[in-house]
Order: sequence, then C-alpha cells, then structure tokens
Amino acid sequence: MYSLMQSVDIRGAAGEPIPHPFSGLSRLEVEFLRGTFSMVAAGPGTGKSLFALNLALHGNKPALYFSADSGAATQLSRATAIITGADVKQVKRRLLEDEFGEYAEVLGKRWWVRFVYEARPTLADLETTIAAYFEVFGCYPHLIVIDNITNVDVGGIGDAESFTFSLEGLCEYLAEMARETMAHVLALHHVTGEHSDGTSPIPLSGVKGKIGRVPSLILTIHKELDGMDGRVLHVSPVKNREGIADASGQTFSSYDFNESNMRLVDIVDTF
Repeated sequence: MYSLMQSVDIRGAAGEPIPHPFSGLSRLEVEFLRGTFSMVAAGPGTGKSLFALNLALHGNKPALYFSADSGAATQLSRATAIITGADVKQVKRRLLEDEFGEYAEVLGKRWWVRFVYEARPTLADLETTIAAYFEVFGCYPHLIVIDNITNVDVGGIGDAESFTFSLEGLCEYLAEMARETMAHVLALHHVTGEHSDGTSPIPLSGVKGKIGRVPSLILTIHKELDGMDGRVLHVSPVKNREGIADASGQTFSSYDFNESNMRLVDIVDTF
C-alpha cells in the first residue's frame, strides 16, 4: 500500500495524454491518457478504423495496432496516404505494381509503429506480441489499438449472455493491460442493430453488449453525407471520466473525411 506522496513516485507515465490530431475532442475535454482503457463504437463502414489509424499515426509515437479486421495491403495503403498526403488509390496501385520505393524513406521514420494482422488473435497472442515489442524497443507502446474487440479469441462462447460476459471480462483484461504497460489501450467495437447505419447520434446504450462499465472513455461515431460524395464524421463522448460526457450522443465534435488521403480534418464548430 502507498501513501499519497508515495503514489506520486510510483505513478510512472499513468495519466500522461498521448498526442492526437482531434482538437474538437480536446475542446470537449477528451484525452487519450496512458494507463487507461477506452473504446470507440460505430456501425460498419462508418470510420472507426480510420479514426484509430489517424490517432495511431499522429506524432510518431510508439504504437502497436492489432488489425484483425483489415489486412496488410489495406492498412499499408491507408497509412501511407495519411502520412504522405498522397491519393490512396495511387498508393495502392504503386503497391500492387511493386513501385513502392518512393515511400520507403518516409515510412521508415515510423519504425516503432507496428501492425499485427492475425484475424483471430488470442489473449496469449496479445501478451506475446506486447512482450516482443518491449524486447525490441526497450519500452511498451504508448498506444495499443485492438481492431476490433470481437475478433479477439477468448475461448468458446455459447449464447448471447456468455458473449456479453466474455466481452465484459475482455474489457477488464484490457484495462489491466493498460495499467501494467502504461499504454493507452483503445478497442474498437460495434453498435446495436438500430444504430448500425451510423446516420444519427449513437448513445451509450447503443454500444453492443452494453459493456460500458469498464472503459474510462467511450466515443461513438456517426456520419453525415453532404450529397456530393463528401462525408463528415461526428464523434460523441458518451462516457468520459476525465471531462465532458453526454450519454445521449448529441454532443459531438466533427471532422471532414478526406477520401483521397484518408485524413480527418477538424471542423471548428462543436455541437
């Protein structure tokens, strides 16, 4: 046990915010703090993986991305577009034609951002990979992304009740991982059926499995189409132990999604 002053000494990096590009979320007092566990929930194709990728690549911080939902070609093309500003279609074409050398120098500078592409990682896989990261770089990642939480193999699941229970247990495991590694652990997750089209604000109750107890921060994302093939992503802090939260999802910050370079550009107005 520790006194309050002893707690200062053992805190380590816990509570240190990692850099992120989302100034609108900062205005809502949303920070991605090391040593804590958060969740981003959205319908399929809304943009939660792009949100996580923009976060992981910002500031060239030590990051480990478990990409169970997307393979290497997809993530490499998106990441290269985000980093360089190049058109993602051109990037993918050069990748397929083995003409990727022009991007080698800039990608090489992100040497401690690492991806794992196992489609169904186990808890043992997560632990082994994190230990290997520490062995190679001498530190744990500042950010660990699980994309997405339902792809993690936690053993046999029978019915809906055991599914929810296993997700709750996995959240507790990831929260403990965050404390032990002093990383910010971010898990991506789905929403309930009535919110799966992602076109209206998603409340805390819309998180699939109702597993909102453990994460210190939960963001939901819904989209808005402008009629000209443009897309705006609205990010709602529906749970936030460190700042503003609105469980209805009606309070959000907004970002233009650039489909060419996969970047999210902050829109000043916050609703």
